[in-house]
Amino acid sequence: MENKKTSVQKVKYEFPKDFWWGSASSAPQMEGASREDGKGMSIWDYWYEKEPERFFNGIGPDVATDFYHRYKEDIRMMKEIGHNSFRTSISWSRLIPNGVGEINRKAVDFYNDMIDELIANGIEPFINLFHFDMPLELQKIGGWENREVVDAYVEYAKTCFELFGDKVKIWFTYNEPIIPAEAGYLYGVHYPNIVDFKRAIQVAYNTIVAQAKVIKVFKELQMKNGKIGVILNLSPVYPRSSHPADVKAAKIADLFFNRSFLDPSVKGEFPRELVDLLKEYNLLPYTEEEDKELIKNNKVDILGVNYYQPKRVKAKEHLPNPYSPIMPEWFFDYYEMPGRRMNIYRGWEIYEKGIYDLLKRLKDEYGNITCFVSENGMGVQDEERFLQNGIIQDDYRIEFIKGHLKWVHKAIMEGCNVKGYHLWTFIDNWSWTNAYKNRYGFISLDLKTRNRTLKKSAYWIKEVSKNNGFDD
Repeated sequence: MENKKTSVQKVKYEFPKDFWWGSASSAPQMEGASREDGKGMSIWDYWYEKEPERFFNGIGPDVATDFYHRYKEDIRMMKEIGHNSFRTSISWSRLIPNGVGEINRKAVDFYNDMIDELIANGIEPFINLFHFDMPLELQKIGGWENREVVDAYVEYAKTCFELFGDKVKIWFTYNEPIIPAEAGYLYGVHYPNIVDFKRAIQVAYNTIVAQAKVIKVFKELQMKNGKIGVILNLSPVYPRSSHPADVKAAKIADLFFNRSFLDPSVKGEFPRELVDLLKEYNLLPYTEEEDKELIKNNKVDILGVNYYQPKRVKAKEHLPNPYSPIMPEWFFDYYEMPGRRMNIYRGWEIYEKGIYDLLKRLKDEYGNITCFVSENGMGVQDEERFLQNGIIQDDYRIEFIKGHLKWVHKAIMEGCNVKGYHLWTFIDNWSWTNAYKNRYGFISLDLKTRNRTLKKSAYWIKEVSKNNGFDD
């Protein structure tokens, strides 16, 4: 019989010992069972009920990948393809159906069982508290605009720490907290479909205050060996040229889309330039006196970096319409670099070096905070085209991951404090208004039968995890 230890190969791109190999998802995108076992409604359940036509092919979050019922099968598959870590979220409206008040015991049982199953299979659970899914009852009183909801979130987080903190060591306050502000209150593409920059800024500010309060509670509970962080979607911002006007445009875009959450989370303060700009345009949020010290004293321990594409910008070609709603794009235009490589299905540029630039920046400007690539991935439409002998031949995904991992490896070799790489996502999951338009998973999901099938990339990542790296 072959000795398993001898099967591990020496590889060209070798990663540090105990590197996190895995994937990421979320409760609303995997669990399904949206009306079962006492779960309350989230804004997504409500919006789909009211306007199903807003969702690709009319598919909502009611079934998703059926993880709620099939988590044991899925976790076995995670183990099979070499996962040693997996990030998902707790559904606030499943655990506390009205957002405040009574705890749903069936939800407690589910999350306990799911966490136990991960640990039993040698997979470290990374648990995120909030992934875009505000409980409907709290949205009715204003969602993140309302300080009462901030307090409710802190109480919810405390409940999670007390219920699951003996088993979960790595926690996250949010996944991409800029998105509820940006998509829900600025560009009107997520519920509640508002276009109002000042309200979006208030939402963003309140989420940072809530985060600081949650970190304070986490510290006070003295969670054993625990770490708490945040997952941010970061994009390096590249100016079209070195002309001062283009450089200034890039700096402003970076302030809005990166530093607005990165600085208070890691440095404990908002960028002075951002505050001055918001003040100039009468966009400053309502604040309370103790907020500043609270944010300063409650920074994250660990940072997840979601990276998909860069932002490329240039100086404005034309003055903005003074009668239109003020937007970040009043200050810059997007720029399409000639010759850029594209994921044509998602409309995103593929630029692998961007992840290296982000990680180096975290090392040089943010104290080399403990971090990991918490999402990276390639969504492709109609993947059934690539089905051969029962397996989707997603070589494009393997090349995409490999290209990014080479740059992650280079960053690590240059001293960046990077602990892992998680693909978005484990299985082709439900993706907000896009539903299943683009597929991202290591595992293919049949929407009719909910059967799971490994793609070629799943077999590849299994070898990468086993060897803790890969060759060309």
